[in-house]
Amino acid sequence: MIGLVVNPVAGVGGPAGLAGSDGADAQARAAEHGSEPRAGARAMQALAVVARAFPGERILTAAGAMGADAVAAAGLEPVVVFAPSEPATTSDDTAAGVAAAAAAGASLVLVAGGDGTLRDAARGLAQTPGAGGPAVLGIPAGVKMYSPVFAVTPVAAGALAADWLGPDPVATAEREVLDVDEEALRRARVEPVLYGTLRVPLRTGRTQARKAPTPVTEQAAVASAARGAVAAMRPGVRYLLGPGGTTARIAAELGVAKTPLGVDVVLDGRLVAAGADERRLLAEVAAGPAKAVVTVIGGQGFLLGRGNQQLSARVIRALGPDPLLVVAPEQKLVDLGGRPLLIDTGDAEVDASLAGHIRVITGAAATAFYAVAAPETSLV
Repeated sequence: MIGLVVNPVAGVGGPAGLAGSDGADAQARAAEHGSEPRAGARAMQALAVVARAFPGERILTAAGAMGADAVAAAGLEPVVVFAPSEPATTSDDTAAGVAAAAAAGASLVLVAGGDGTLRDAARGLAQTPGAGGPAVLGIPAGVKMYSPVFAVTPVAAGALAADWLGPDPVATAEREVLDVDEEALRRARVEPVLYGTLRVPLRTGRTQARKAPTPVTEQAAVASAARGAVAAMRPGVRYLLGPGGTTARIAAELGVAKTPLGVDVVLDGRLVAAGADERRLLAEVAAGPAKAVVTVIGGQGFLLGRGNQQLSARVIRALGPDPLLVVAPEQKLVDLGGRPLLIDTGDAEVDASLAGHIRVITGAAATAFYAVAAPETSLV
């Protein structure tokens, strides 16, 4: 059997422009910005794939929003093995829910959330007596997902879970669980810490790689790509500068301050909105021509859906048919080894519209055309 544990508040901080969703304060601020939880819906998307392959499958899970609701919505049978003591769930509930699914006999536990949620899952399994525990796979539903323990999309997670239940064995490997302090993130200090390992099922194109930092030796290449991006900017167009070291260098070339890990809007070389949330970005896009400036997450290849959820499907749709200006040093593309760039906005139609090939500015006078994939649609 497989299990499911959902962190109900995972990801609420993304559209609000927060570095994560941990803590009551962050969740309250996210609600003020109009952000809504999405972990349950993304868990249901994963289980819908399982339901098509194994109708009526029983899933070991936690009560209510921690799993049973998503299982039932997907048309499967929830077997509740854990119930939180309070309606507002905590990290300890996540750990206990995963431990309970393991104790009940789950050979694979799907966990919907971000890095912090998977860190809790590892803690729960570490406290479980006995050896030979279950494999674990993250359903990406958080804000920050540096760890290589996630599927690339919810549908990919569901496809892997269906494979797991099938007759052929699925290979697994020990992979790191990484997390960073969200308060440090909000001060632009990105220092991932190793919190353990999990045994993760692997399928090429379905399990994401670890985020790789840009080496110091590549900084000249980053600066060159940034100059190329500035040269490509046009008068009268609002540019939505997403998070990342490359976009920070673009801001420096423009002479404007960059919000750490935020999305800033510049127009004709002026900063018109700093640290904008989804609602502010939609308002800026409605005010005139606009384009989102994004970079490639090293090692993973994501353009959208990892740490820049302010650039939501609604914002991308509002930007029109050519919404992205992609900037990255050439070595980031080389390091992908031919793997495509990835899109995971949560909207299959938007993701599919961006699939194909995209122009990437790689230097002051250099560009490359590189493949873009939307795994959420290709696996349906």
